[in-house]
Amino acid sequence: MTSRTVFFVSDRTGITVETLGRALLAQFEGVDFRPVNLPFVDDISDAEEAAVLINRAAETDRAPPIVFSTLVDRKLRGILQGCDCVFLGFFEHYLGRLSETLGVKPLEAGGRSHLSDTSEYLQRIEAINYTLDHDDGVSAENLGKADIILTGVSRSGKTPTCLYLSMQFGIHAANFPLTEDDLELPQLPASVKPYKEKLFGLKIDPRRIRNIREQRRPNSRYASLAQCQYEIRQAERLFKKSHIPYIDSTSKSIEEIATTILQQTGLTRRFY
Repeated sequence: MTSRTVFFVSDRTGITVETLGRALLAQFEGVDFRPVNLPFVDDISDAEEAAVLINRAAETDRAPPIVFSTLVDRKLRGILQGCDCVFLGFFEHYLGRLSETLGVKPLEAGGRSHLSDTSEYLQRIEAINYTLDHDDGVSAENLGKADIILTGVSRSGKTPTCLYLSMQFGIHAANFPLTEDDLELPQLPASVKPYKEKLFGLKIDPRRIRNIREQRRPNSRYASLAQCQYEIRQAERLFKKSHIPYIDSTSKSIEEIATTILQQTGLTRRFY
């Protein structure tokens, strides 16, 4: 298997460039990619330090590393483009065409994608705090303020999905776990019944959830396959009987789960 060092370079957090870069690299099998993240490269000295690392990797690997970049500043880009590397700049590839189409010259200023609006930042923090206060059924108060209430058995992916929805979209997401007592009821638990329209269920394969629970509580009834099969069966029965929309989270990433939920519920991002 061949190997290649890959750099993700950004003037901000680097989340965007890494996401885009990894999506492209995923199309190539048989290559061992060694990722190096270089966030907050926003001045000449940072770019020069990055250049040293890139050239050093080229010497060590005896092959030019791949550099994915979302740097907007031409001077900073120029420093990296002068390295012994394969430079792939996302912004410079699209800015020119967009400028031509829109008839507007781009600012070419770094850091434009971060939250500069204080109200948007506070909205995100409020959503995160709400989600943390309503995680795992900790509190049933103010459920009426929830944009969505994820429900399902323990370890089906509710908590990370709720946090992702609040952090990335500013959505007030509550997490209501279905306990064994809840699953024996002929109807929805009383605490969430008034908010039926906000409920969205997560289902997971019993074998998958057994593996997850086994790591948490080895050799316990909680982690037994029989218990997991029972809980999933009862949860799905409750979803169908109460007409609660639900999806199978077994083979989906948190991002895929969240996106599917937004698509099916019509909820939208609170900031951009």
